[in-house]
Amino acid sequence: MLWILFLSLSILIYTYVGYPLLIALLARCCPLDLKPRQGWMPRVSVLIPVYNGEDFIQDKVESLLLQDYTGPKLEILLCSDASDDQSDVILRECERKYPDQVRVFCMEQRSGKPAILNRLRKEASGEVLLLTDIRQPLKQDCVGKLVARLAIPGVAVVGGMLLLQGSTGAGLYWRYERWIRQSESGFRSVTGVSGSLYVIAAEDMEDIPEDIILDDVWVPSVQRLRGHRVVLEPEAVAWDKAMSDGREFGRKVRTLAGNYQLMARLPALLSPLHNPSWFEFVSHKLMRLVCPWALLALFVSNLLLLLQVQGRGLMALELLMGGQLFFYGLALLGERAGALGRLARTFVVLNLAAVAGLWRYLSGRQKIAW
Repeated sequence: MLWILFLSLSILIYTYVGYPLLIALLARCCPLDLKPRQGWMPRVSVLIPVYNGEDFIQDKVESLLLQDYTGPKLEILLCSDASDDQSDVILRECERKYPDQVRVFCMEQRSGKPAILNRLRKEASGEVLLLTDIRQPLKQDCVGKLVARLAIPGVAVVGGMLLLQGSTGAGLYWRYERWIRQSESGFRSVTGVSGSLYVIAAEDMEDIPEDIILDDVWVPSVQRLRGHRVVLEPEAVAWDKAMSDGREFGRKVRTLAGNYQLMARLPALLSPLHNPSWFEFVSHKLMRLVCPWALLALFVSNLLLLLQVQGRGLMALELLMGGQLFFYGLALLGERAGALGRLARTFVVLNLAAVAGLWRYLSGRQKIAW
């Protein structure tokens, strides 16, 4: 039982503290140091799936039209996935207003994001594809920054930075996650990008399997297995609002179900012989899926040892159990306990989402359509 306690505690410490510090150290000591290459200005096709996005379409299109990337070099392709709000009407109005840059397509029935991206890819005329979601407006220099980094030899995918506005626990957690991803990118290659903003050369982009849950992990993972690099451009920014824990739980369940699916569909990611970023993938993605079970094992083994051990070591076990109870108490209080309570609550919610994600994947209940 003592070994179970030590092992579970070690897993948690390594995953949430040890690996982030280690990858940050590797990025500092062994930097990849890829310099963006200016002067390359290929035609860029922006691919945007839309489902019930009436509140976001106008701001998104305007943020793209205001890009400092010259007009004829940028086309904007939007496809409505059988939206049942006013999205189709607003999209058609945008197409009429900006006929030289905006093209709109509509699906008659829900198809899911991969099917939408596959259709838009076939309609695109650009040498570079920029994939982005409808919800997040983009910083004015995004396209040029991403293209300059994509021009570096060996780089196949470049992700932008998603900045969440708000003081929710999810917002605090995302800053931590962003730091890890920047370190991975600085060292060797990031394990995934944000679906809100990334670019890939059109010739490298293949059809995405239409049952894939996470295109923003599938696309870079395929390229990484081919030996290409996946990096971030920290100055290419998309903005979004941080979600409440309730909404974040649903989003995270989908994401983690997608991670299980990814490993089942691309088992080479788990092989150090085939995945150049095996260490990062196991430490960042796989270990996160193990952590909920490590939390349970830590609590149960700690409780059982408290019932068995007398004298020496008892105080350490009591302190450990007290720390766990205090942390879970903060999680229950959430917002009422301030920033620490919000962060504790988000941590618990994300680990519960990993368990729910496994159930969704095994039971086949995770929907592809978002």
